[in-house]
Amino acid sequence: MKIDRTLKIKITKDIGISLLIYALPVLAIYLYFKLNNGAIPDVQAISIPSWLEFVKPAFEHFRTWGLIAFLVVLGLIEFGFGLYDNKWTASERNIDIVCFLVPKFLLTPVLAFFSLKFLPLVLPGLENTFSWVPFWGGFFLIAIADDLTQYWYHRLHHQLPFLWLFHRTHHSAPYIGMAMASRQNFIYTILFSQIYLVATLTYLGLGLPALFVTVLKSIITLSAHSSIAWDKPFYKYKALHHVAWVLERFISTPATHHAHHADTYNDGVGNYKGNFGNMFFLWDVIFKTALITRQFPKTYGSKSYKQEEWYAQFLWPIFKSNKEGSPLARR
Repeated sequence: MKIDRTLKIKITKDIGISLLIYALPVLAIYLYFKLNNGAIPDVQAISIPSWLEFVKPAFEHFRTWGLIAFLVVLGLIEFGFGLYDNKWTASERNIDIVCFLVPKFLLTPVLAFFSLKFLPLVLPGLENTFSWVPFWGGFFLIAIADDLTQYWYHRLHHQLPFLWLFHRTHHSAPYIGMAMASRQNFIYTILFSQIYLVATLTYLGLGLPALFVTVLKSIITLSAHSSIAWDKPFYKYKALHHVAWVLERFISTPATHHAHHADTYNDGVGNYKGNFGNMFFLWDVIFKTALITRQFPKTYGSKSYKQEEWYAQFLWPIFKSNKEGSPLARR
């Protein structure tokens, strides 16, 4: 499968811009200490602001059981209002449940091995090396490193034909909502590039900012996947239009992310060839992959979807689809 030359040039150019963006928080931290006579404070002398100590337990709880509770509550509200419109058939239900539960058990030992065994082996003696970085600096650094990396991971799975086969599971659902938010092929999930990057930065001493970024990102991305269009009031009331203009260009909203899950891009609303941002929609604005319409698609999912079995979607290429014409079939 050949990649269009124009696309190659654009990807190369955008990666160059991304490298400059990655450097911004590092430069900001450097300038901060340069302006403070270049003195790196003693790690033992650094104190956590009281407001961080106060809210930290809430963020820790949300990252564990709170996130699941958030998903379940939103899902129940969606079903209560009939927002799936009877599209949650047995085959859809199976793949959604498998993709929600299995990674919870699959990723835990993988990340534990990576953090507790692999990192000390390849980065010996560097644990907590950067714990002197102030909270705001660590937050800025991880927010960019995490989300921009995921933007590229996501974007390349749409723009490179072979990688699309590992991501199409997420776009197979003919609906959008909490039920399908975790719907991914297991290889796509295990190779999630940014989770290893965040684990590495946590090992190096940025655990607290990593916790806050992870929780805020989870809330934003899950809310953008929800079928509850919480952003509509911002478009409806004139007094909120200026807020909407900033909001929809800064973070992912239901309108912008729903467009990414549309089954077409010919109606001026759908944009599955763009709107790749997860927490920050800002990346799409910078790299010109954004489409902002403040409208919602009428239909969702991939047109080539053949109602494949859950194992073909979750475990491809180990298991192939038996559906004729499916991109995941043996031929």
